[in-house]
Amino acid sequence: MTTIRCLVVDDQALVRSGLRMILEAETGISVIAEASDGREAVEMATRMRPDVILMDVRMPVMDGIEATRRLNASALDPKPRVLILTTFDLDEYVYAAIRAGASGFLLKDAPPDDLIHAIRVVARGEALLAPTVTRRLIEEFAARPEPDAAPEGMNDLTERELEVLRSLAAGLSNAEIAESLFVSEATVKTHISHILTKLDLRDRVQAVVVAYESGLVRPGDNPQE
Repeated sequence: MTTIRCLVVDDQALVRSGLRMILEAETGISVIAEASDGREAVEMATRMRPDVILMDVRMPVMDGIEATRRLNASALDPKPRVLILTTFDLDEYVYAAIRAGASGFLLKDAPPDDLIHAIRVVARGEALLAPTVTRRLIEEFAARPEPDAAPEGMNDLTERELEVLRSLAAGLSNAEIAESLFVSEATVKTHISHILTKLDLRDRVQAVVVAYESGLVRPGDNPQE
């Protein structure tokens, strides 16, 4: 099994030490370095090429949002996956972090098992949001009076792909989408891959954002109706 190489970024040494202890007790995960602010995180990521970065939001010098944005705008290939960790479930930076390119968002009070699961999910190229964060994201779009223009490529999606995208936006897992559409999980994964390619998106988090921004899905919609 390939070891997932992690960079831990937090301005509190005690938090970094705690995260390191949790991660290094897990088979298949290693902490290759720690950083105390966003600027240091960008420098270390460029030099050490971690697979996953556990990124705090509020830090001195450079916050986690700006660091995530710079990493996703960099020439790194492949780019590290950023898992945002925050203390506040109503953090005003949630939406900004997702737009900056974060692949996951988790609360610091989540159980260790949830953290390990999130790292593994993000490392294999998928995305993960805590339920409270998903609710926050939906509230953000609910407050908007009008949707933005549909992105290029939206018209290229088939009816089935639009169904899958609506289900993604509703927070359904691959298994739940497969059950609701009476297809296999492998078929769902193929549809998601096509959606990401046609819309030039990196992962399902960005797909959810596009679904709401374009008006394809509105808060309160039922994807199975």
